[in-house]
Amino acid sequence: MVKIGIVGAGKICQGPHMGAYDKIDEAQIVAVCDINPDRLKDAGKRYPNAKLYTDYKEMIDNEELDAVDICTPNNLHSTVAIYALNKGKNVICEKPDAINALEAEKMKAAAEKSGKTLMVIRNNRYRPSTKFLKEYIKQGKMGEIYAGRCGWIRRRGIPGWGGWFTDKSQSGGGPLIDLGVHIIDLAMYLMGNPKPVTVSGSTYSKFAHTSYSKTDVEDLAMGFIRFDNGACLQIEFSWASNIEYDQMFVELRGEKSGSRMSGIDRKFDIFTEECGTNVTIKPSIDDYNCMPHHEANIRHFIDVINGRCEPDFTPEQGVNMVKILEALYRSAECGHEIALD
Repeated sequence: MVKIGIVGAGKICQGPHMGAYDKIDEAQIVAVCDINPDRLKDAGKRYPNAKLYTDYKEMIDNEELDAVDICTPNNLHSTVAIYALNKGKNVICEKPDAINALEAEKMKAAAEKSGKTLMVIRNNRYRPSTKFLKEYIKQGKMGEIYAGRCGWIRRRGIPGWGGWFTDKSQSGGGPLIDLGVHIIDLAMYLMGNPKPVTVSGSTYSKFAHTSYSKTDVEDLAMGFIRFDNGACLQIEFSWASNIEYDQMFVELRGEKSGSRMSGIDRKFDIFTEECGTNVTIKPSIDDYNCMPHHEANIRHFIDVINGRCEPDFTPEQGVNMVKILEALYRSAECGHEIALD
C-alpha cells in the first residue's frame, strides 16, 4: 500500500486527485494538510481515518508517508516538494512545476540527491488520442516533425476571480503559466521533448481593470519557441479574448503527415497523402468516455513507486518547461527574443 499525504485540499485536490485515489486500491490517503479549516473539515469527512494538519512540515515529519501530493497555489509547489524530497518522500505535484526556473532546478536537484521520484502532473499525455499519436509518430509515420502550433484560448474564462489564480505573487502569471504548461508540454512530448534554445513572446492585460475582473496577470500570451533540432512551435493562450469561440489544440507538421488534436470540439485528424491524393485520417478514439486523465497520470506515479515502470516525466523536462514560461514573460517585458542556456 502506498501511503499518501496531501498538501492543499482545494478544488483540484477534491476533484481529480482525491477522485483518482478513491479508485486506486494500492494507494491510501493517510494525511491531509490545509490552512483552510473548512477544506480540512471536508477532507476529514471524506477520509475519517486520515490525520489532519495545518502545517505541511509537521505532517511530513510525523507521518510514515511513501509520497506527498502537492495541490497548493503555484508559488508553494517548489517549497513543499523540496522539503518532502529532502525527507525521503516521493512527490507528485500539480502543474506548473514552479514559478521560476531557479526553483525548478532546486526541485530537480533535491530529487536527484534523494533518489526519490518527482513527477509533475502532465495529464494530457494520458489521453487515448495522445497515446495513439505518440505510437504513430514512433513508427515513423509522420517523419520528422519540424513545426507545430498549439493553444488554449478562451473568450471569457478567467478562473478564480480575486483569488490566487489572478494574483501574480502566488500564481506566477496568467493563462501562459496556467494553460500553457498543459499544451506546450503536450506538443513538446509528441515532438520528442526537444530542448528549447530561444523564445520570443508578447503578453497583454486588457481585461485587468474592467468590471469583468481585477487581476495583475496577463489575459493573453502569444509566442514562438525554437528547439535545438531546428523545429519550432507557435503558441497562444488566453483567459479572455474577443474571439469567436474557445479552442484548445495541438497541430503538428511532419514530413510524411501532419496532425491536429482539438480538445474542445473533440476532433482528431491526421493529414497525409496516399497514392498521390491528399487523405485525412480520423481515428475512432474517445478521449472523454475513458479513464480520467488525472487518474491515469496518478496511476502511472503509483506504478513508478512500485517499480513496475520508468517515469515518463523527468524533472529535466520540468526545468525546460519553466525556462520556456519564464523566458516568454521576460521577452514580453523587454521586447526581444530570449536565448536559453
